[in-house]
Amino acid sequence: MGKAQKDNSDTPAKTGGRPTLLTDAVLEEICDRLSKGEPLAVICRDEHMPSDRTVRSWMANKEVSAAIARAREVGFDSLAAECLEIADDVTRDTKIVGDGDNLREVADTEWISRSKLRVETRLKLLAKWDPKRYGDKLDVSADVKVRERATFDPRLLSPEEREQIEAILNQAMQRQLAGPDVIEGEFREVGDGEE
Repeated sequence: MGKAQKDNSDTPAKTGGRPTLLTDAVLEEICDRLSKGEPLAVICRDEHMPSDRTVRSWMANKEVSAAIARAREVGFDSLAAECLEIADDVTRDTKIVGDGDNLREVADTEWISRSKLRVETRLKLLAKWDPKRYGDKLDVSADVKVRERATFDPRLLSPEEREQIEAILNQAMQRQLAGPDVIEGEFREVGDGEE
């Protein structure tokens, strides 16, 4: 007994795969959607859009790369504005519970938590995508105390050089007594045969 064959006459023929040629229309749509805060990976999931890999290969072209970079920057600002909209929207922060004469308004903690998650997620993505503008500012300061001993043979120095070094060490010791920096040292002449 033979298998029945499916009639494909009503099925439209496939016109090919995703676009691979860069056109103004495709680039314009990508940039428009990026400027609204939509990630490139999401845009490229659409059937009529090129793959993420194709778009990234187009970015070897400086003009395309610059257009996408500008669109992304605008999109980051759109996401930041969206965070403010979400945070400022109080329309669903409360709900009515109870029945009959026992109705009361209470906080909708599920909605509030969801709104908080939406804002935090966007802010974390912004901090990763554009750390200079949206990342945390790090305080990179340190209180460093240096302890180092230097030894040398003063016999190799002229009397003037010995006096200069002694003056420098005396100044350093005076600063040590006055401030938090720690500099230790001493100046003593080493005679013949001493080290």
